[in-house]
Amino acid sequence: MDNKRLEKGYLMNIMFAVIMMIAMLFFITSNSVFSSVGLGEYVKLGKYITKGSASILFVLFGLLNLLFVNKSGNMKNTKFLVFMLVGLVFAMLGDILLIDFFVIGAALFAVGHVFFFVAFCFMARFKVRDIICVIAILIPAMLLIFLYPNFEFGGMLPVVIAYAVIISAMLGKAISNVFEKENKLLNVVIMIGALMFFLSDLMLLFNVFGSAPYVFDVACIALYYPAEYLLAFSMFLVGAKFEKKALNQAQQ
Repeated sequence: MDNKRLEKGYLMNIMFAVIMMIAMLFFITSNSVFSSVGLGEYVKLGKYITKGSASILFVLFGLLNLLFVNKSGNMKNTKFLVFMLVGLVFAMLGDILLIDFFVIGAALFAVGHVFFFVAFCFMARFKVRDIICVIAILIPAMLLIFLYPNFEFGGMLPVVIAYAVIISAMLGKAISNVFEKENKLLNVVIMIGALMFFLSDLMLLFNVFGSAPYVFDVACIALYYPAEYLLAFSMFLVGAKFEKKALNQAQQ
């Protein structure tokens, strides 16, 4: 990938970052905006439109990065790219369906995390360190689920536990990959995206099951879309061999 194509790739990614932030702000403010203009009965419709648009954007972003890398002829990590894109698609579907169908939405998110986990495994083979990282995340998560007094899960407890296991595995693998010698910056970007995803779901947990204040809902959204952006951005980084080119550009 030559420097001009690389510059175009960066520009495209910056453009999508700005568009993603605007879409996220539209979604966060959609309830108050629709209510303030006398369209309160269309609040849910507005939520579907704004949330759906923001979700479709990060899938489109991932697809464009996949096509961009494909056009460059650098497709050594095809499996990683494909699994990441499929994970983004499931995240999009889960995000939209979560509005009215929480269990289905959570299930789709969980499937997406499985695809992300497998994608991360293509960057570095599964090893004992991965298990240690997963356990280090899962134990505090389980303690929080069972010991936080304000949680009221009812019949949803098995769903919450299963989801916690899956997302902990996804984040644990992302953290473990940071210790690899190769693809250092790429793995850091993926880890930050995975961590933000985990924290976003933590905010959602407090919001849905812990009667948390509205700020938790805002925090959930503010963490979630940048997380998806970073995961989609990683598709560009792995194809462009970001580390060497970024260092070369910095030295010039």
